Amino acid sequence: MSERLRIIFMGTPDFAVPSLRILVENGCEVVAVITAPDRPSGRGLKLTPSPVKQYALERGILVLQPEKLKESTFLEQLRQLRADLQVVVAFRMLPEVVWSMPGRGTFNLHASLLPQYRGAAPINWAVINGETQTGVTTFFIEKEIDTGKIIFQEKEAIHPDDTAGTLYERLMQKGAELVLRTVRAIEAGNYPQVPQPEVPEPRLAPKIYKDTCAINWELPREQVRNLVRGLAPYPAAWTNLGELFCKIYRVSSLPQPPDDNLAPGTYRTDNKTYLHLRAADGWVAVEELQLEGKRRMTTDELLRGLKL
Repeated sequence: MSERLRIIFMGTPDFAVPSLRILVENGCEVVAVITAPDRPSGRGLKLTPSPVKQYALERGILVLQPEKLKESTFLEQLRQLRADLQVVVAFRMLPEVVWSMPGRGTFNLHASLLPQYRGAAPINWAVINGETQTGVTTFFIEKEIDTGKIIFQEKEAIHPDDTAGTLYERLMQKGAELVLRTVRAIEAGNYPQVPQPEVPEPRLAPKIYKDTCAINWELPREQVRNLVRGLAPYPAAWTNLGELFCKIYRVSSLPQPPDDNLAPGTYRTDNKTYLHLRAADGWVAVEELQLEGKRRMTTDELLRGLKL
């Protein structure tokens, strides 16, 4: 017979909301939500609650927002909640005193097929690296990040025209279903705990920085296209067109081999309908872009008002 568990949910961005929602809507006892403190956003820098906090307040769930996870006051609040299980989706790294507190442990949802793509940006890097498959994993948190015993995994295909954004949406929903499946299995006391296999050179998913997003035109066309896909819609790949800083959201590879000796990074345009940029092995067509201080637009929209 399944036991109804007292659950603390930890998460912050919109990626975590479907996982919290599916637990609440299926009658799981979520006794509290832990999320990031409200942050200033928008032009007025108004303090804004996280998406997870907004949903929790709508459902009348207790919300805690500690600045530091080792604060004695926060730790005492956790103890008083007497949680049996903690569920973590898109939250920060937990200290051992927090993840080891519940009797049934703490599990995390990770948007990759572990042990591949451990780290902060697994969706981006899977697309950047041209993978054709990824997935979601639930695993028990241990000391080393993203290394704990695997509970369940679900695979998801990466389509040739996927961006990080489109893949994010699918993994967000698939991950929510896996979170519910994992909680139900733990409630029933019947779930696997499989050590992660040793992989000689696992692909990693470190945090994305501005330099990561700079397009290296010395790369082949397909690698350039994958970088653009893997960073769209956010934070977006970028390059310079002469003195213009430009974010690029969508490109396509032109099929013909190059018949020139132009340097990578060279651009050509008719100033009406197309903008092409030279990669190592040929040209790519820029289809959607954004100049600094301007809105995102298609290439032909941009060229109606700007001559390069």
